[in-house]
Amino acid sequence: MAETYTSDFGTILLFLVGGAIFVVIGLFAAKLIRPNRPNAEKLTTYESGEEPIGNSWVQFNPRFYVVALIFIIFDVELAFLFPWATVFGRKDLIEATDGVWGWFSLIEMFIFIGVLVLGLAYAWAKGHLDWIKPAPIIPKSRSKIPAELYQQVNERKYKIKTYNEGQQASEL
Repeated sequence: MAETYTSDFGTILLFLVGGAIFVVIGLFAAKLIRPNRPNAEKLTTYESGEEPIGNSWVQFNPRFYVVALIFIIFDVELAFLFPWATVFGRKDLIEATDGVWGWFSLIEMFIFIGVLVLGLAYAWAKGHLDWIKPAPIIPKSRSKIPAELYQQVNERKYKIKTYNEGQQASEL
């Protein structure tokens, strides 16, 4: 009897197809099980719990990105501190080198934390951590359309359509 084996690429293909089938079955089962009760509140735009008011093309404060980047930097710093603490906590490793390894790892970590503190001090001195809402800068446009028309569009209120159970999707 001849035995056939799949190649390594065949095995990978089988895992990919099996994974895709698993995901599709999970999504299909979720669609069958989940409740479907849309209403006016659920169909509105989600803005972190705030009521969506006005035009969505507003100036976004870039300080959110700065705070997120600083958080990521210090979060990664903690990921580097765990292996250092593991090595620095091994008494047998420190005693084997007459304490040289312990002093080396301690100085190395002080330099690492010092560089991060200098970066934080630089961001603080430059005012990147100050949370003062700047005055909005309205861009100047060379359009032939009067600015009042843009203002009318921005102030326009849109009514929310109600959803009825018997209503077709095309009627929305």
